[in-house]
Amino acid sequence: MDFSLSSEERQIRDTIRSFVEREVMPLEPEVLRNERAGGPGIDPEVLRDLRLKGKKMGFWGINTPEEYGGAALGPVMSAIIAMELGRTFVPFSFGGSADNILYGGTEEQKKRYLIPTIEGERRSCFAITEPGAGSDARNISTRAVKDGGDWVINGEKTFITGGNEADFVMVFAVTDPEKGANGGTTCFLVDRDMGWRSTPIPTMGQWGPASLVFEDVRVPEENVLGELGWGFALAMQWIGQGRYMIPAGAVGSAERMLQMAVDYAKIRTSMGQPIAEYQAIQWMIADSQVEIEAAKWLTLYAAWQVQQGMDARHASSIAKLNGAIMANQVVDRVLQIHGGMGYTKELPVERWYRELRLLRIFEGTDEIQRRTIARNLIKGHARLGTIGE
Repeated sequence: MDFSLSSEERQIRDTIRSFVEREVMPLEPEVLRNERAGGPGIDPEVLRDLRLKGKKMGFWGINTPEEYGGAALGPVMSAIIAMELGRTFVPFSFGGSADNILYGGTEEQKKRYLIPTIEGERRSCFAITEPGAGSDARNISTRAVKDGGDWVINGEKTFITGGNEADFVMVFAVTDPEKGANGGTTCFLVDRDMGWRSTPIPTMGQWGPASLVFEDVRVPEENVLGELGWGFALAMQWIGQGRYMIPAGAVGSAERMLQMAVDYAKIRTSMGQPIAEYQAIQWMIADSQVEIEAAKWLTLYAAWQVQQGMDARHASSIAKLNGAIMANQVVDRVLQIHGGMGYTKELPVERWYRELRLLRIFEGTDEIQRRTIARNLIKGHARLGTIGE
């Protein structure tokens, strides 16, 4: 059992870390100023220029197949890269990627949606969550009714990431109510100019989701993604394939913040000595390190399972649950170590605090992950005492 990275993998990790420290982290003060003034954190053109710099370095389409111009670095390196990007709160990601389910489209759909998305010419969003069906995705109420050669969609989606910026949506609607989720739900590719509209949803953090409304939106038959009626399987593929990327980013964020706490504890004095000398502070630092390491290896194990072609849903749920809780516990300790300064907006700790709280809600709440993990064990879909199986 070898946990070491190859020389090439280490070089990629170190290059990404250097890029983040040199090109991305210096933008943090500007992002804070803009956000606290009520505006967007960073100009999209700045992000575009950063992505082009990354492309010149060979970082384009991190997990995109080579046939589409990507680097195809695989799930494990994708997770490691997400850890490096998680070290900053600047909303940067490398370009050249597309949603995994778009690769299952027809050749015409690939020309119209997949390839332009990879090339950065189009932006997509994934819409299954509804006001009355968040974690209970099987009970969505959005309907699509056949009318001649078109489907007419009516319904509302909520908390859609990227919904305000997207020019097309992968929307899930019930096409046969009698068949339920398996056989009765279909995914449609719907351009914004077909008539759906979006409204921003204000949140306590910087995540800017949207509410999407579909009122008699007509979609041609050729815009059905995958098989008619089997959209729920596509949705689970979208959700399950990359769930390990959430705790990966959380690991990077927690490591950055813990280092901030260590540095501060060494220079902040109280009662004649640095607070780093006090056992109460040392225990918070030690507990945080232990939890970060646990989350890191659970995440990499889930990514490894995906890379091996294994069913990684159980491991991904464990990693996501553990990583979300870990990040929130670490940021709380880091704020506590900084004391009153941590609570002010002079430091970015309070910003991390608000942003990381989202991890315990989106892409499956803590409660849903626990339900999934328990059911897998109770029903025998997962077994205790296994390694690499």
